[in-house]
Amino acid sequence: MKLNKEQKQKLALGAMLVVGVIYAYFEFLLGPLRGAEQAAIYSANELEPKIATSLAQIAKVANLKAKQPEANRYMAQIKAMIPDGSPIAWFPPRLVEFFKKHGIDKVAARLNNETVEKELTGFRRLNWGVEAPHVDFIKFAAALSALENAEPLIEIQSIDAEAGRENVGVQRVAVILNNLMNL
Repeated sequence: MKLNKEQKQKLALGAMLVVGVIYAYFEFLLGPLRGAEQAAIYSANELEPKIATSLAQIAKVANLKAKQPEANRYMAQIKAMIPDGSPIAWFPPRLVEFFKKHGIDKVAARLNNETVEKELTGFRRLNWGVEAPHVDFIKFAAALSALENAEPLIEIQSIDAEAGRENVGVQRVAVILNNLMNL
């Protein structure tokens, strides 16, 4: 079969058209699709650590939700141990009364400072200075130990004992303690 000039031109034009369609398919359709696939794979790989972190966070939240009833009971216990009203009004008299029960008559308490409790939201920690000018240190230490055992929200920070010059058996004792209060 012999092709004439016009048929050869049509055949060449058809071949060029097929080559053009194939080129356009790979360049304009398949190329961007492959680029999008590579970008999706890269972003999926980038998201895997974030997904793992999020799953760990979800597990933490579920664990906290499971512990919530126990934490609510604990918080209710703490709040029940704290009297109503301003601590400056009830804490020093309560402290003086406690030491009087243990045979220590002269005790003075003053508020030094107040800080917000970071671990327990809604609570603050009050720092008190307690001073007993003339006391037997052993008797005072026993009373202080009983105070710390009777009041779980009180924490002894420091004790400073100074012996008297006239009477060695009597000391001046200064104690710094913290106690927990709700806001």
